[in-house]
Amino acid sequence: MRVNTEVLPVSEESLGKARDIISAGGVVAFHTETVYGLGADARSDEAVARIFSLKGRPSDNPLIVHVAEGFDLTALVDEVPPYSVRLAEAYLPGPLTMIYPSKGHVSPLVTAGGETLAVRVPSSPCAQAFLRAVGCPIAAPSANLSKHVSPVTAEHVKADFDGWIPLILDGGKSEGGIESTVLDCTREVPVILREGLVTREMIARVAGSCLVHMPIEGEKPKSPGMAYRHYMPRCRTAYAKSVKEALDLLREEKEHGGRPAVLCEHVMCAAFPSFPVYDLGETDGEMASLLYLRLREAEDSATLLIALEPKLHGGCMAGVMNRLRRAFGGRS
Repeated sequence: MRVNTEVLPVSEESLGKARDIISAGGVVAFHTETVYGLGADARSDEAVARIFSLKGRPSDNPLIVHVAEGFDLTALVDEVPPYSVRLAEAYLPGPLTMIYPSKGHVSPLVTAGGETLAVRVPSSPCAQAFLRAVGCPIAAPSANLSKHVSPVTAEHVKADFDGWIPLILDGGKSEGGIESTVLDCTREVPVILREGLVTREMIARVAGSCLVHMPIEGEKPKSPGMAYRHYMPRCRTAYAKSVKEALDLLREEKEHGGRPAVLCEHVMCAAFPSFPVYDLGETDGEMASLLYLRLREAEDSATLLIALEPKLHGGCMAGVMNRLRRAFGGRS
């Protein structure tokens, strides 16, 4: 059934509406520092099922549970290793999700039937106000249709879900821009399952060491972002490793009557004077912050969007490259 979708800033009134919707088993979209989330009561099978239905998300793709700062993790998980305590002290609230053995106190739909649970404490004041107001753990993937570009503004959320969800809590642009780092804390050494804004180097500096998971074909995902193609704009896409390759693709598309455009880091923009260019910025932080914004902009005007592989390395570029590969099908 279609509903009226309200987009409201955080206030006593809007938080009261959010609390009522969550209590009734409904879904609320809310700002976080990474991307907007589509949240429901993690304890309710019906509420969590509604998330999967709205997004068109495969049921074997687990969700992250969001909790307010100060939440007692032992209410949801077992065996919190000392290194994860140190990581929480260093980086939480913030864009770091940690996976632990689950106590089974959330809907099994959240964990896709698995025995582990991913938990995150967002730093966004909007997210924290929402989590405190509802007073329960919130299961929340990104607030976009499955496989579409993740949303970093309330307008992006509304474009995908207008008429299908009752409330979007608007906290402005999500400045982080890419989803949280997901870290497996069920082993002696922490293992990154999805790269993000908290880097391997940052984790190793606190935990002593850190590994990065290498996917195995056919394995059951323990984390979002481990399976399926994601973050895809609605226009056609291509991935180029060189300026020449990008220019060849641009000219071919234009010759066939298309409207091609290129997505690239700032230093490469001047290489494409005859074509629309979507500038990702100069630093790793800028590229993370602008990636989904540029993809959403480009999909409305280009028939073919060509991503030129960035030359910048270090910082959170591993996370940026992960999203580019999944959005464009490229390799680096």
